[in-house]
Amino acid sequence: MTWIEDPEFAPDKPFGPQTLPYGVLVTGGGPVVAVRVGRHALPLRGIAGALGPRLADVVSGGSLDPLLAAGPAHWHELRNRLTEIVTADRAPTGAELVRTDWHTLVLPFTVADYVDFFSCRYHAENVSRILRRGAAPLAENWSYQPVANHGRAGTVYVSGTDIHRPSGQRKAAGDLQPAFGPTRRLDFEAEVGFVCGGEPVSQVSTAEFAEHVFGVALVNDWSARDVQVWESKPLGPFLAKSFATSIAGWITPLAAFEHARVSVPAPEHALPSYLVEAEPWGLDLRLEVRCNETLLARPRFEHMAWSPAQQLAHLTVNGAPVRAGDLFASGTVSGPERDQRGCLLELTWGGAEPITLEDGEQRTFLQDGDRVTLSGSAPGPDGSVVGLGEVTGTVLAAARR
Repeated sequence: MTWIEDPEFAPDKPFGPQTLPYGVLVTGGGPVVAVRVGRHALPLRGIAGALGPRLADVVSGGSLDPLLAAGPAHWHELRNRLTEIVTADRAPTGAELVRTDWHTLVLPFTVADYVDFFSCRYHAENVSRILRRGAAPLAENWSYQPVANHGRAGTVYVSGTDIHRPSGQRKAAGDLQPAFGPTRRLDFEAEVGFVCGGEPVSQVSTAEFAEHVFGVALVNDWSARDVQVWESKPLGPFLAKSFATSIAGWITPLAAFEHARVSVPAPEHALPSYLVEAEPWGLDLRLEVRCNETLLARPRFEHMAWSPAQQLAHLTVNGAPVRAGDLFASGTVSGPERDQRGCLLELTWGGAEPITLEDGEQRTFLQDGDRVTLSGSAPGPDGSVVGLGEVTGTVLAAARR
């Protein structure tokens, strides 16, 4: 029994007491940090007295920034205290539940830096076969280190933010010169993001992963494929991806995924010592991708070749510190089956095999007005389900200059 009367707040539901993700929503008093309980949210400012001054100080504002900076001791203490509060039979003084669908979510933390990895073998090999016919399925370095590119922290947007079709240079086969204009091949990429916190530190070992990662959130790494093909010679994507990255408004604590941990596939050869894991940090996350309510794919995160712990170790091994608010994403999550492919480039095989939506319309790439939704979950304790907040975005026409 609990004082929270919400049928979705139960262990067999994604946002029961086993999940407790954090977000920032706008109320009459401005933005507040809240924890999600089923269809409702519990603002933490109102129950500051039940949390005590040590915890109240880091969650009474309008951002998760102080909590991220506070570090793992505060993260665990707060999660334990909130578990006690939401499973009690009486509400604490000042508690007020608000409907999540009646309030606007805002970006819950300040993104300090953003790195996007490329860590799924199935995705990497498919992309090579589609875009670089005749080339080796993987670059030589891919199986030796997690490959990544830097993104733009300033264009990370919270779920629900509309995305304008970007413009850039593109050059189709047979064109003598590149043309400039709105992308004709706008795509989504289903990814998993990891939100960092704690004191700035470099050379994070795989064993120290949980000390520096606060939580997990779904990410849509929007991509302009025609721009990407032209500009990615010789360097990686730039304008093709820097225009927008969408992140869920609810950040699920890393601690909620203890029962979802799995081993990544065994490497083909010996790895440098800094990439060796003493314990597994792959995750059994089940994703779903929808376009205009049509289910397109069910990628599985367990298929990733590099774990997030290996990614963070590689990100910091050269001395670059990880800081509170840093965000890194997994790269597109795909699998061996067609319905497990995490982007339209793969699902339509470069546009050669259109997919049909429930309304009968066909797609090779996204059209203006299309709405993309990513959702996901993971196994929790005692057969429960741990939820990941949805990330959605609607494509708008290119902005006029």
